[in-house]
Amino acid sequence: MLHIRHLAGRSTLRALFLASAAAASIGGGILFATEVLAGPVPAQAVAPFVSSRLSVEVVGQGPDVILIPGFASSREVWRAEAERLKATHRVHLVQLAGFAGEPWTHGEAPVLQPAVDEIVRYIADQRLQSPAVIGHSMGGLTALLIAQQHPEAIGRAMTVDSLPFFSALFGPQVTVETAGPFADQAAAGMLAAGEDAFRVSQAQGAPGLSRDPETQRLMVEWSLAGDRRAMATAISEVMTTDARPGLAGLRVPVWAPYASDANGGAPAAMADAMWAREYAGAPNVRLIRVDDSRHFIMADQPQRFAEIVDQFLAD
Repeated sequence: MLHIRHLAGRSTLRALFLASAAAASIGGGILFATEVLAGPVPAQAVAPFVSSRLSVEVVGQGPDVILIPGFASSREVWRAEAERLKATHRVHLVQLAGFAGEPWTHGEAPVLQPAVDEIVRYIADQRLQSPAVIGHSMGGLTALLIAQQHPEAIGRAMTVDSLPFFSALFGPQVTVETAGPFADQAAAGMLAAGEDAFRVSQAQGAPGLSRDPETQRLMVEWSLAGDRRAMATAISEVMTTDARPGLAGLRVPVWAPYASDANGGAPAAMADAMWAREYAGAPNVRLIRVDDSRHFIMADQPQRFAEIVDQFLAD
């Protein structure tokens, strides 16, 4: 799971370091809007969206909200939030190919940028008007890249416990170039791991990513159901993608809730310093710390997360 959250600090930050280390050794993973429409979106006669890169489930009616899961995750990670939002919004639950059992037909081809491109194509194809885009972890990086590359396509973006350069969790001195060997090692370890070793590594890493036992169980199952080629490529890409240079030019509002957990996770001061440093160049970014949570904020603090989402959509 884009458990780059397994990689730095305790839970929120430490979780990120651990996942990367696990991936390098035996294949652990990394799990890692201008205003929204004021009224309901009228039904539009559009053809079904067909893509080998992702599928989308749509529920509810109203202003459009796109939910993107993180590395190796299922769209089910958003189910509770989608059920809550569907009374007032049209919710688009994305499932990326190669993750959590979604078919993968692209071998060792790139994962991250094609996902960005296909979500933008989905927005145009389905005639969505200034949708809000919310992504978790790798999904948050995807949302941020959409905001940078196609600001005209969306109204606003939220990156949930997601940094613009994940490998900065190893330290402020890390660059794309110095992260490259670690990314290669993580990808190779993921491909080489046997089924049993992979399950063990995922189970060991899950508690650092969520306090919720059911979410921990699901993370392991989603990882095991994923395509290792897609997951290995995605891990490498996320670790070597630096979106910080594009922060200064952001033209849409970006909210960035991040996790802090004094009991086994990232202490507040550590989390604050990390997120402030990495988003420092972004004039349009609002940072929000969520305490008593690990990487999967929506599972660990669902009520607080719902409040943040509602404020984000109404702002």
